[in-house]
Amino acid sequence: MNRFFTRALLKWNESENNREIPWKGEKNPYLIWLSEIILQQTRTEQGMPYFLAFKKRYPTVHQLAAAPEDEVMRMWQGLGYYSRARNLHATAKLISKELDGKFPDTFEKLKKLKGVGDYTAAAIASFAFDEPKAVVDGNVIRVLSRFSGISTPFDTANGKKEFAAHAQALIDKNNPGAYNQAIMDFGATICVPQNPGCNSCPLNKKCFAATHQLVKELPYREKKTGIKERYFNYVCVWHQNALFIQKRTENNLWKNMYQPILLESNMALAKVSIRKKIGELLPPAAYVVKDISEELTQLLSHRKIRFRFIDISIKNRNALQGLEGAFVPIKKLHQYAFPRTVHLYLKQKGLL
Repeated sequence: MNRFFTRALLKWNESENNREIPWKGEKNPYLIWLSEIILQQTRTEQGMPYFLAFKKRYPTVHQLAAAPEDEVMRMWQGLGYYSRARNLHATAKLISKELDGKFPDTFEKLKKLKGVGDYTAAAIASFAFDEPKAVVDGNVIRVLSRFSGISTPFDTANGKKEFAAHAQALIDKNNPGAYNQAIMDFGATICVPQNPGCNSCPLNKKCFAATHQLVKELPYREKKTGIKERYFNYVCVWHQNALFIQKRTENNLWKNMYQPILLESNMALAKVSIRKKIGELLPPAAYVVKDISEELTQLLSHRKIRFRFIDISIKNRNALQGLEGAFVPIKKLHQYAFPRTVHLYLKQKGLL
């Protein structure tokens, strides 16, 4: 059964797999690493333009390492999970300065890099260095669960071990890169979550899920994580066409990105309550409220952020004396990396 699966998958890859992605067939470990970091928690369609932009701006790991962090964060803007960008930059510096630009060439060594886990290490090791290490991502799990009838929940410790072991047993040791690419592409184009192409699937005659009418049920997930809500009230303080912004430095969402003054609350605030909050920040005579936006929402993994933007103008910059931050003219706002919703808000107002 294992032999059939591997051979059929490789044959499909050679004759029918026409999925076009810019890093496909890539052997340069730097570009493979770059694509895989971008694709962590990101759909291929969304990540593709970011990969192309990073590749153009930083053709080598040395150029990425030499870039200012603010520039890298700005390039990453909109992708989310910003710790990936910080890890990307930190690892580029390490490889550039301490390893003379050469990537580690084994799975175990690659795993020691910041931001590189089992999946990313396996991808780089197999694609760049032909090490027979199987990748295990959502696409792979779905294909293996359906074909082999694996009912262990994939989001449990036992499930992770079982899927990793099964994937490793199936890999083609002579051509691991092609096999890994094939199973990922197969899961992305044929064995998709909804309405998979079972009728044209070269594996369907021996597929457990297809022969037992379990395609919709597999794979199984055990955990159901509740969504936590947070409430961000952004006070956009303006003075003579300049916006006061601060850098997020705490180990939290969007570290090292920029934002207006944030007043976080534990519940949604009515507009009168927002005005009271601003009154705690500035004396009443020091500012004028120009606008309070409707509530905006951004859904992240396991959390929902509810935003309000409050535009106020002040007559004297000294009213913010003692607060960390700086006024930035409108024409220079594009030089700063903002969280996605802040960026969209400023863009909709014609400021970016």
